[in-house]
This record gives sequence, C-alpha cells and structure tokens, in this order.
Amino acid sequence: MIRALIFDFDGLILDTEGPIYRAWVEIYQELGADLPLSAWEAWVGGSPQGFDPCGYLESQLGWAVDRETLTERASDREEELILLESALPGVEEYIADARGLGLKLGVASSSDCPWVYRHLERLGLKGHFDSIKCAEDVKNVKPSPDLYLAVLDELSVDPEEAIALEDSPNGITAAQAASLFCVVVPNPLTSQMPTDHADLRLGSLADLPVEDLLSRVGSDDR
Repeated sequence: MIRALIFDFDGLILDTEGPIYRAWVEIYQELGADLPLSAWEAWVGGSPQGFDPCGYLESQLGWAVDRETLTERASDREEELILLESALPGVEEYIADARGLGLKLGVASSSDCPWVYRHLERLGLKGHFDSIKCAEDVKNVKPSPDLYLAVLDELSVDPEEAIALEDSPNGITAAQAASLFCVVVPNPLTSQMPTDHADLRLGSLADLPVEDLLSRVGSDDR
C-alpha cells in the first residue's frame, strides 16, 4: 500500500531549471559562445559541481573570465526569471489530494536548504511537507539515492510504500536506486533529455489524479 509521495523540487514543483539555463545561455551568447543542453545536462537534477559553466565558457573563449562577476550576473538573472514562475501544473492539487487521502509528503532535493525553503514558502507549500531533505542533509546528492533514503527514514516508510515524482534523468536514477517507483514529469527543459528509464511518464501532474496514480501503482507488479 502506498503511504507517501516524495517530490523533487527544482523542475518538478517549480520550474527553476529553465530560468537557470536561460540565464547562462544569455551570458554565453553575449560573449559569442554556445551552451548546448547536452553539456548542461550534467547539472540538472544533481550537484552544481557536476558542471562548471565558467570553465566550459573559458574552454570556448580561450581566455579566463571574471568568474565572480559572471556568476553574480547569472544569479541575479535567475532570480528575476524564477520569481515570475508559479508552481507547475497539478502540483498544488497533488499536495492537497494526497493530504486528503492521508498520505505523507516529502521533498528530496539536490539544492541547498535555503533555496528550497525560500521558494516553498513563497509558493505557500512548505508547511505541507512532513520531511524536506536537501544537499546539506546527505553525503551525496542525486544521482545517489541518499536524499530519497533520508526522506524515507524520516517518514518511517519503506521504499515499496512510496512513489517518487521526478523530472530529470539524475533524479530518476536516484529514486530507482532507492527502490522507489518513479514517475517522471519532464518540464520544457528536461523533456529534451533521456527519461525513458522512469517507471511512468506524465506530461503534467494534472494529467493523472493522485487516486488514479495510486491505483495504477498498486496494480503494478513491483
């Protein structure tokens, strides 16, 4: 029996990934360089250390950039774009319906706590979650299963009693490594990445109500 839903944050609850990528693409374009999604993919859903945007830029330009200035510019632009975003379709309904069904709710995010908490509070969603685990809470972030295992432990739920909701290849790998059934809901950015290894793919959380998801997973031979 399913007792919990565990949400990714970036790209699943809130589309932060598109704005962050766009901010860096704008900087690259100003300098006559190119930032392909194939290079950026290592960053999405995992550790920021998975990709060095300034280093990749320097490799194209052939000279050192002012990393601090560019990083600050990107951060300011990211914030400007993200503040225009609201919760992705179906997220608020999923949370409300899951609560109504008595399910426990968790967040497993590779981002740092202040980032996740700040945006969840802005969206009015933070208080709905029974467990929120971020980069500071584990040794390894996604694609390691550590974040999901930490949430499961705090919720006192076994892997077969929970469903992970993800948007990225790294997130899917992490959830499945924790033995969770993983539903992928790609956003405009991650829809261009390989997510076929998920157990179920949805175009939006609005496409499948929580009760129908529970029925489908309950009938799945896990």
